[in-house]
Amino acid sequence: MVDEHDPAERDGDDEAGTPAAETKPLSDADIRDALPEDLDAAGYVGPYLFPNNSRRRIPALLYLAVALICVVIWAATRGSNPVLVNNGYLFAAIGLALFGAYSFVAGWNLSVDERDALVAATKQVGFPVGHASAQMGWRGLLSRPTWRILLYSAEDPPEQRGLVLIDGVDGEVVEFFVEENPEDWSALV
Repeated sequence: MVDEHDPAERDGDDEAGTPAAETKPLSDADIRDALPEDLDAAGYVGPYLFPNNSRRRIPALLYLAVALICVVIWAATRGSNPVLVNNGYLFAAIGLALFGAYSFVAGWNLSVDERDALVAATKQVGFPVGHASAQMGWRGLLSRPTWRILLYSAEDPPEQRGLVLIDGVDGEVVEFFVEENPEDWSALV
């Protein structure tokens, strides 16, 4: 309740004592998404451990548990003509069970880290590697983890480059491409 004789309220001050003219509504630029701490590598010193895809199995089990609860509720109230429980519970359970099963199957165990993938990629391209970059991607309907390794030869400037896809589950080379480096680096030397 606002006291009409309160000088802070008459001047436009809010409850914290901040003048109303100084408080601004948030704009789109003020609202930011943030990566979870285990995925944010900025400012990290030391070896970085890429999160394992098998973490997908945790929500998959939750989806399956909720699906089971929906089926139990639907089955328990099936003959009594309930107001809040209908066949939608069964359809929701089927959908959750299908998505949970998919999430469980797509939760591959990432047994090849980026260092192992870099070693396999170096063996595949056949030239001494200078700079290299590793990126995790997923391929196929079941989201099989795949390392994408971009490699440059060790010369300065690099004469060759290659792209190698390494399976993150078994370490096999999925595809690779090697070419003469078409980039003109003469202005940088």
